[in-house]
Amino acid sequence: MTISSSLNAGIAGLTANASRLASISDNIANSSTFGYKRVQTDFHSMVISSPGGTYSAGGVRSTTQRLIDERGPLISTSNPTDLAVRGRGLLPVASAAEIAAGSGSPEMLLTTTGSFRTDAQGYLTTESGLVLMGWPALADGTIPNFPRDTADGLEPVQINVNQVSGEPTTKMSLGVNLPATETSFDSDGDSQELSVEYYDNLGKSANVSVEFVPTIPATGSSNEWTMILRDSGSGNAIVGEYTMTFTDSRTAGGTLATVTDTTGGAYDPATGTIIVNVGSGPMEIDIGMIGENNGLTQLSDRFAPVSISKDGIPVGNMTSVEVDANGIVRAFFDTGITRTIYQVPLVDLPNPNGMVSLDQQTYKPSPESGSYFLWDAGDGPTGDIVSFAREESATDVAGELTAMIQTQRAYSSNAKVIQTVDEMLQETTNIKR
Repeated sequence: MTISSSLNAGIAGLTANASRLASISDNIANSSTFGYKRVQTDFHSMVISSPGGTYSAGGVRSTTQRLIDERGPLISTSNPTDLAVRGRGLLPVASAAEIAAGSGSPEMLLTTTGSFRTDAQGYLTTESGLVLMGWPALADGTIPNFPRDTADGLEPVQINVNQVSGEPTTKMSLGVNLPATETSFDSDGDSQELSVEYYDNLGKSANVSVEFVPTIPATGSSNEWTMILRDSGSGNAIVGEYTMTFTDSRTAGGTLATVTDTTGGAYDPATGTIIVNVGSGPMEIDIGMIGENNGLTQLSDRFAPVSISKDGIPVGNMTSVEVDANGIVRAFFDTGITRTIYQVPLVDLPNPNGMVSLDQQTYKPSPESGSYFLWDAGDGPTGDIVSFAREESATDVAGELTAMIQTQRAYSSNAKVIQTVDEMLQETTNIKR
């Protein structure tokens, strides 16, 4: 009984060390695989109760575990959609084949890094067929509140490289100096004109024409002007007319004193703005506050548009896409505007090492890993997302080669035990002779 238990223990040792060698071989083979997680084989002794004072060898049993929570070093790349997770958390991905089949919501898989590029349909996809998943943004660039304990809100990140975009103009600011000499009784009374371009709701260019007409008094100076606003998007119709007076006091000379509307929205002294209706809708125009010199002024003898500004962007073509540290996917256009189109969350689980390991360095949640939660990158326990980066293999080749030598010696020793047991059994057989 004791000799046979020694034989069984030796066989168990060979099997356990063979398993360890298999994991070492896998680790070394994937030492250059981006995002690879090292497999570790552990040995556990088995004890068999031995009645009568004799000892029976129980042998050894091996278990293997993929250390998904171990991270490899990050290296920089030149692709803005090469992504890696720095810290805790995993990127949600899905199989490109499953998405192409169009069979409902694709199954969420998880990975820690990937080199994503647009495919023929515009999906951000790796060469191994993994599509990046994220929450789609609304038209105004905000991300709705999606459920965090399910993947139902996630969609494949799709980039339309032929997309064009623009923003309508809703605000403009007029910083203009009017010549004080033109409101004198002996002036010619010439009008001053200014045209400001804006973009309508369809991205087309239109203009607000601003005419300043001085009031000529019989004597002295009136310091009064009439501002007439015409909109080319409304057939050059007058959309606003305002009478403005300027103070000639020593402390605030040349600044607005009063603004009276004839047509158009009323002047708001608290903000220094008026609102007129152009062809594309309401337009807020900042002409400056009473007593301030940050808008319309009346000084000296020159007409000078000092600062004219407006919001709105003309229609432009998408040029590139980047993902920031918080997982916000932004599209950049050649007109200089940036739009938020998706947000990629980071998925966290209580026991990442309990997930089911699949091909292409992907993993699937399981009962052993616990329930997952989708966090904003950089929030909660998760790390952040690094673009222009890949995660290298977590394999330490030097350590694996050292473990291989140890495994080889242990395997040889167990083989020697079997050989010794065989010789002892041979001696037992020879007793009969």
